[in-house]
Amino acid sequence: MGQNYVTPRGLKSVLLNELVQVQGIVTRMSIVKPKIQTSVHYCEATKKGHIKHYADTNNLGEEEEEGRAGEQNNAFPTKDANDNPLTAEYGYCVYKDYQTITVQEMPERAPTGQLPRSVQVILERDLVDKVKPGDRVEVTGVYKCMAQSGSTSGVFKQVLIATGIKSIAMDKERPVLSESDIKAIRKIAKEKDCFDTLAAAVAPSIQGHKNVKKAILLQLLGGAEKVLENKTHLRGDINLMMVGDPSTAKSQLLRHVMDIAHLAINTTGRGSSGVGLTAAVTVDQDTGERHLEAGAMVLADRGFVCIDEFDKMNDADRVAIHEVMEQQTVTISKAGIHCSLNARCSVIAAANPIYGEYARDQSVARNIALPDSLLSRFDLLFVMLDEKDPEADRIIAQKVIQNHMSMLLSDKSVFNIANTNNEDYVIEHDHKDTTKVTQVFEKPHRPGDEKEEKYLTREFLKKYISFSKAAKTPEIENDTVEYAASAYSYLRLKAAKTDQDKVAVPITVRTLETMIRLSTAHAKMRLSKVVAPEDVDIAL
Repeated sequence: MGQNYVTPRGLKSVLLNELVQVQGIVTRMSIVKPKIQTSVHYCEATKKGHIKHYADTNNLGEEEEEGRAGEQNNAFPTKDANDNPLTAEYGYCVYKDYQTITVQEMPERAPTGQLPRSVQVILERDLVDKVKPGDRVEVTGVYKCMAQSGSTSGVFKQVLIATGIKSIAMDKERPVLSESDIKAIRKIAKEKDCFDTLAAAVAPSIQGHKNVKKAILLQLLGGAEKVLENKTHLRGDINLMMVGDPSTAKSQLLRHVMDIAHLAINTTGRGSSGVGLTAAVTVDQDTGERHLEAGAMVLADRGFVCIDEFDKMNDADRVAIHEVMEQQTVTISKAGIHCSLNARCSVIAAANPIYGEYARDQSVARNIALPDSLLSRFDLLFVMLDEKDPEADRIIAQKVIQNHMSMLLSDKSVFNIANTNNEDYVIEHDHKDTTKVTQVFEKPHRPGDEKEEKYLTREFLKKYISFSKAAKTPEIENDTVEYAASAYSYLRLKAAKTDQDKVAVPITVRTLETMIRLSTAHAKMRLSKVVAPEDVDIAL
């Protein structure tokens, strides 16, 4: 950490020839090439040997064509000073490993509406192959500009000559917890209505949709990822899909997930291609080499991908995310490149029905018009209807108007934590109070409220989720295993007796895995060390 600790956006001309540290995400990577350091030549005419040492060149270390010995100091010699031909002794030449990567600024740190900036990094010797596309890295090196051959504009290409590189985990991004935070977290976890309290804080500006908010909370907490002894990978991330009428706050819920999650990448169905979501093979303009470029789901490794307008995607593009949603890897086999990239991300998608509005007389499958193979990969599927109920409409209208009014009343006092032993463990502070205490509750001040509303603040919710995920993963008890197995067999039996048109999603083994994931997430929320039958009840 220092004054030269920047993102690729912060690399300006004042930092040229300075030692800098850049934080970003690797999006592109070249193959490792040998770069010559010392060459040995033999002259048949004079029976003498010649040794040549090479300094770093301005053209990213690429050697000049043979036969141009007089033009460039670093050219590979083919003749000596008397124009006698030289033979290269390749066995005696000394080389070093050389690789270039492109580091882009973090997606969550790029300003809205601006393209993320990137910088080319040169790795040499033991630094090569330390990272792969999609990794978050900290690169230390010297920021230099290099003249491009044939350029007369006076604009130089900037590169970072790396002296060190390390991969950084997402744990660094997590919020810092104080002692008072941990006390408040443990107190809330013991309450009976803990689930409702936390779920209400997910999107407090949206009225209703309690089950959807609870599902989003469980998705943010996540299940338990497991790798068995035979290397079988069982995903712990929960995928969620919302389908329903327009103006049922689907897109707003996606926005709230992006605000709460420590890493979330937003995309839309129409604005995303299959390779844009997974990975693409691109050709470098300068060298003509093929590179692997990471897509949104690879960049969101250990995070969330929010896909709006999911129904507007082409079928060919939608097929690309099948593998990611279950195996959590992206496998590429094209243009001579064969590789597998990690994409351990949770998918939350919002879609409109095929008819524009949800047709009540049609089955769920007909309304969604997505194949069963894709629907079964979503752990949770919510149908959000715009019911025409006068009482519900009045409550929603009141909430919308209050949201507009609360902007005018935002300079009122807030509720801050003061004493966790107090029953309400909140105390009112004046707005001008300068005490730096963590705010746990916020209370919207609205005139004419019949009942007082209090919500957990977003910052505290982030801390709660971070603390729950950092704790040891809860283990499944034997009683819970039997209970979950009998519940699953009952679901299968019920689905078999039901008319197939009325079954939204076929009940498969993936449904059982979904139950385990949701139960584990609920146990995490309770800060429990074991998954109990009550967690399975919530999942059901």
